[in-house]
Amino acid sequence: MTPHTHGRRPTLEDVARRSGVSRSTVSRVINDEPRVSAEVVEQVRRVIAELGYVPNQAARQLVTRRTGAVAVVASQPQNRLFLDPFFDCLLRGVRRELAGHGAQAVLLFLDDPDDHTRVADYLGGGHVDGAVLFSLRPGDRLHEMADRLDIPVVFGGRPLPRDGDTVRPHAYVDGDNRGGARQAVQHLVSLGRTRIATVTGPYDQEDSAAERLAGYRDVLPDAPTELTERADYTEQGGAEAMAALLDRSPGLDAVFVASDLMAAGALRTLRECGRRVPEDVAIVGFDDLTEISEATDPQLTTVHQDVERMGRLMARLLFDRPAPPPSVVVPTRLVVRASA
Repeated sequence: MTPHTHGRRPTLEDVARRSGVSRSTVSRVINDEPRVSAEVVEQVRRVIAELGYVPNQAARQLVTRRTGAVAVVASQPQNRLFLDPFFDCLLRGVRRELAGHGAQAVLLFLDDPDDHTRVADYLGGGHVDGAVLFSLRPGDRLHEMADRLDIPVVFGGRPLPRDGDTVRPHAYVDGDNRGGARQAVQHLVSLGRTRIATVTGPYDQEDSAAERLAGYRDVLPDAPTELTERADYTEQGGAEAMAALLDRSPGLDAVFVASDLMAAGALRTLRECGRRVPEDVAIVGFDDLTEISEATDPQLTTVHQDVERMGRLMARLLFDRPAPPPSVVVPTRLVVRASA
């Protein structure tokens, strides 16, 4: 221990004082947040090493910390969840952020209605210090349960209560679904495509699918309903939706697909039907999961959102809890590859 701390454990304030920066700047450096110059990052990290400072995350942030465990609740069947690279990337971000705070993730699944009572009892039973809830359906009972919990809760995506319900605001993290969809469809329009279809997600289940459909309609408000087909965010669902669109509208020349996994299925159907991509039909996906978008043939033009960062932000908000609870919307951007 250095003389600076006089034999006691160094604090965040000690690091800030010796570094000549604010306490919040030190916190941002520790949490690898943006908006800190490389010079300041280097200086703060040098002081941390000199003082032997170890972040006391439990005392500093998660004041209700008792168990060192955080629940991650997914309203998806287990077998489907682990086949979806989006959720794998999201969970990776959550786990990495929790590890930095010395916490473990406990995965809970809502496969059937009986699971709701079990999970609600578990969350309220003192087994975990916080919860990340994602892919929840509108009107899911966990929304009202979240209002009664005495642990911090963060939603992945905007919470969707039942129609007419009033719920307490909770922190959430989401991507700019509507803006990203607009970029995708505007790109297809800029290519001269005139018969642009869309494959949507299950928009009675989550807000992101409804927002991506709204972004499509922002650009093409007069698009006929026959150019919209609903699917379930799976590759097979995307393949079947693409087949239905081609049956109804064989003259379509472009399609915006609301996830990369569904876009991979749509590409398979187009190939089987003898349609060249992008010559006959241009296609744009959403998510930019590189294990999909860079592996398809042709490589997929898609809307990028930083899914792992979204997971990290969800977990981080359990520890840094400003009032009122924040809504964090992560920007999206179009990544142009060969499919459009």
